[in-house]
Amino acid sequence: MAGVIETVTVPRAPALLASSISRVATSRVSRLSGCRNAVNLQESSGLRTQSYGSPASVSLRSKIGRRRFGIVCEAQDTAVQVLPVTDSTWQSQVLESDLPVLVELWAPWCGPCRMIHPVIDELAKEYNGKLACYKVNTDESPSTATKYGIRSIPTIIVFKGGGKKDAIIGAVPKSTLCTCIEKFL
Repeated sequence: MAGVIETVTVPRAPALLASSISRVATSRVSRLSGCRNAVNLQESSGLRTQSYGSPASVSLRSKIGRRRFGIVCEAQDTAVQVLPVTDSTWQSQVLESDLPVLVELWAPWCGPCRMIHPVIDELAKEYNGKLACYKVNTDESPSTATKYGIRSIPTIIVFKGGGKKDAIIGAVPKSTLCTCIEKFL
């Protein structure tokens, strides 16, 4: 049996890093029965709870006061993920694409790259179906970075018809990226 939820309560596990919990800016900490430190996430549309295991295992857990529930996302169609591209998938995903392609070249240690990630994610959602968006980790795919002469990251390159059309270097505002993209749609 599934029910729609407005507040998600996630127990803090010792294995979770504090940084992953601190990313939830709107969270609040509360004390719950049987769970000393839990994080309540504010209203989340498109989520529902689902119990684990067979009905027998749920009734067994309920006798000892514990029920296990998972969170299931029902909004999968609205989530657009910017997928990674590697040296081996570059040709098929970028150069042979029927759509214009925006590629962010980045590295995990780069602060400005982390700043522009959410902007690229927003653009992928806004231009879904009109533009393909990918990310290339330059540490894992150095051949691609070398081929296009990348000396600074983040670098955002727009490809159309298999050719490089424009490049933007650095963490720039979303409006700058939109202006660049619109030229090639």
